Amino acid sequence: MTLVDAFSRCPRAFNPDRGAEAVLAVPDIAPQAREVIRGAAGSSPYLAGLIAKEAAWLRQALTAPDDALATEIKAARNAPPEGIGDALRRGKRRVALLSALADLGGAWPLEKVTRALSDFADAACQSALRAGIAIQIKRGKLPGMTEDDLEDAAGMCVLAMGKMGAGELNYSSDIDLICLFDETRFDGDDFHDARASFVRATRAMTATLSEMTAQGYVFRTDLRLRPDPAVTPVCMAMESAERYYESLGRTWERAAYIKARVAAGDAKAGNRFLKELTPFVWRRHLDFAAIQDAHDMRLAIREHKGLGGPITLPGHNMKLGRGGIREIEFFTQTRQLIAGGRDPELRTRGTVESLHALAAKGWVEGPMAQSLADHYVAHRTVEHRLQMVQDAQTHSLPGSDEGFERLACLMDCDVATLQGELAERLGAVHEMTEGFFAPATPDPGASALLDGDMLTRWLSYPALRSERSREIFRRLRPDLMSRLARSSRPEDALLTFDRFLAGLPAGVQLFSLLEANPQLMDLLIDITGTSGELAQYLSRNAGVFDAVIGGDFFTDWPEQSGLEELLRQSLRAEADYEARLDATRRWSKEWHFRVGVHMLRGLITPDGAARQYSDIARAVLAVIWPAVIDQFSIRHGPPPGRGAVVLGMGSLGAGRLNAASDLDLIVIYDPLECDMSSGPKPLSTRPYYARLTQALITALTAPMAQGRLFEVDMRLRPSGNQGPVATSWAAFQSYQSEEAWVWEHLALTRAKTIAGPKPLADDIDAYLRKLLQKKRVKSDVIAEVAQMRARIQAAKAPNSLWDAKIGPGRLQEIELLAQAGALMQGDTSGQTETGLDAAVAAGLLKDADGRDLKAFYAFYARLHQVARLLSDKPLDAQALGPAGQSFLLRVLEEETMECLQDRLRVSYDAAVRLIDAALTGPDARNSAP
Repeated sequence: MTLVDAFSRCPRAFNPDRGAEAVLAVPDIAPQAREVIRGAAGSSPYLAGLIAKEAAWLRQALTAPDDALATEIKAARNAPPEGIGDALRRGKRRVALLSALADLGGAWPLEKVTRALSDFADAACQSALRAGIAIQIKRGKLPGMTEDDLEDAAGMCVLAMGKMGAGELNYSSDIDLICLFDETRFDGDDFHDARASFVRATRAMTATLSEMTAQGYVFRTDLRLRPDPAVTPVCMAMESAERYYESLGRTWERAAYIKARVAAGDAKAGNRFLKELTPFVWRRHLDFAAIQDAHDMRLAIREHKGLGGPITLPGHNMKLGRGGIREIEFFTQTRQLIAGGRDPELRTRGTVESLHALAAKGWVEGPMAQSLADHYVAHRTVEHRLQMVQDAQTHSLPGSDEGFERLACLMDCDVATLQGELAERLGAVHEMTEGFFAPATPDPGASALLDGDMLTRWLSYPALRSERSREIFRRLRPDLMSRLARSSRPEDALLTFDRFLAGLPAGVQLFSLLEANPQLMDLLIDITGTSGELAQYLSRNAGVFDAVIGGDFFTDWPEQSGLEELLRQSLRAEADYEARLDATRRWSKEWHFRVGVHMLRGLITPDGAARQYSDIARAVLAVIWPAVIDQFSIRHGPPPGRGAVVLGMGSLGAGRLNAASDLDLIVIYDPLECDMSSGPKPLSTRPYYARLTQALITALTAPMAQGRLFEVDMRLRPSGNQGPVATSWAAFQSYQSEEAWVWEHLALTRAKTIAGPKPLADDIDAYLRKLLQKKRVKSDVIAEVAQMRARIQAAKAPNSLWDAKIGPGRLQEIELLAQAGALMQGDTSGQTETGLDAAVAAGLLKDADGRDLKAFYAFYARLHQVARLLSDKPLDAQALGPAGQSFLLRVLEEETMECLQDRLRVSYDAAVRLIDAALTGPDARNSAP
């Protein structure tokens, strides 16, 4: 398609005579093209000059604009060192002329215009850099380097920053570059000579690009975005730059690297550097503190440039002024910095592209993102028209009526329409972005709740020791106090919040998050007032609030398979084994937090929470077990034979975990005929699998930066603590068939394969079904259960009335009876309810007794689930605050604490009688009430 075919609008000539003169320079072109040239040259002296210089080339370019653009970019990229400056200047003239006409005529959208300019800038940098490096190599100044090393610039790379990095280069823009070299390509003794040569090559490159001659210039070049530009050389070693960013990097530098990409030179080394910088740019937590940093930068720019006043059109800066381009970019980049560490899909460079990505993930409302994107395109279009007039790096609207008339001609509209639209767009952008950066302070109507002594104490807490945290909290405090005052027991709510604040090690991130998301304060108050366990965890892991506002906190539960995929996605971003273990801990805690909050808010039942906690644990095992094997295999080779399966026992196998459950595990391996592994340090099969199992235990239990994953109990394996930590498949079958005690078979009624190779897991499942369906002597099972019950009662006493797990008639005893029923009837479901049905079918219980025990079990399970959420210590319900007691009563469906206590005493006694009757024979059962 010719450019003329794509024209959809036409600028007007501010100076008709100059426009007519330009048309005469390009004869024999289509009428529509003549009108676009007339309007462009008649309103832009710069474009008029370009048309005069490139008239012959332009006639051809109009017929095949995409080919003409590609030819100029290719020529620039391959420009020979001799005469490179004039060659690049000629190419820049042509690309500037073609893109201007395509822009003014509506043939190319803004995105294509800025991409064309950016692609040419990349090509110009590449050839200018190559020429600069070639001189150093030719003179023998780059140690060990030859002409063969020109292909990757001998290890030097040029990072495009800002709009060039994003592919959004202005029509008349300087280019922001950071020049680095890979110091690992040189011996230590050659480092200083190499650095000096790269500095000379950088200066030669920038001179080629920015020197002004009679033929014009290529690009004005700015190298000041490099680390500490006042004292560092124009080309730095990558290692030095990394150290700077790790120790001294600031938020504005993080924002700058959102758009960074390799434009020229050693792409491999440059991309490796950018990857190493990922933790600096993209924080793991939701970084709401970036909002204040961005706000401070905005204010500093306004003050430095004198742009802090109201929006008045004459002279208004479209880039840095209120409602301008930079406001949209700051808004977008700050949101990316907040959330991009957790979501790589938000790490996009283009502003419009990034707004749409943020909207898709729920970080910006869709209509708002679309509106800002539209305003951004409109602002950039005006900016380009301003710069086309004289090829000036200006962003300011005209200060005269004549200037506005010229701009209106380039925009093909009248002055009144232009000014009205500008005022409307600038005002809309300012309104949308200002509230995000500087949220209004709410009316401090409840400040009387906070006395002076408590305020003084707060200021001594670790979270409020820095000036920055105090400043954010000062703005936050009125709204916080207002919400505390609206709670049912304000004084109690304040005291529980005080305890939370005292345990908070740092405040900037959490306070920034709450300021940006005030709705989270109600959840914080709810948590601190209800669950001491959740509050304590939250004070040390405030980053888990990230998950609440991450977009999917209140969506449907993803089930175990969905959790496994989410965890795998999370671990793919981690560089090494320890980082993956720590990431697993962080991931698990966030999902545990979600389950706890959902139960606290009544979104799920305690029974639903038990299943969800189990899904999390099973997903962790399913994903972490292969990771442990891969790491172990590096030294000792892959698992010999068919590998090993992790068997979940107890509450894990039954799918009934709580907030503080440990994991009962058995590891079963099948070496087949293999005697040894085949790695660099081979092991015989038994120690191989023993050490592999120990590696799994360490992966789950080792205290790391994010704490532990789970406590692990291996005592249910064959022979208990005296047996090997991992059991061979043959030994497991032999032991269970010939040596195992009845209580061990009782435990197997709740066994479930969790992780490991499917063929072996299927064999184990089939064997367990067959084993458990074996006919049992009823009296033997009853006798064994009675003895176990007696041993447990002798060894463990309940902590209090509120201990629903341990003690006569409580959870553990009901589960034991259900396991007996399951064993006698061959039930392999692992569920207590179906086990009680089996006990009825086996004649241990009457129908009514079975129904009563199931009701008691459900009641105790709810209490136990809530108790473990409220505290990791034995529950003292009387010591709970009003919110905690209210939560307990709501879940257990009682009116008062006294009624709840009475119900517990009565139910325990009734359950004891039913269990006694089941285990002491028909006569006792018949006499049970």
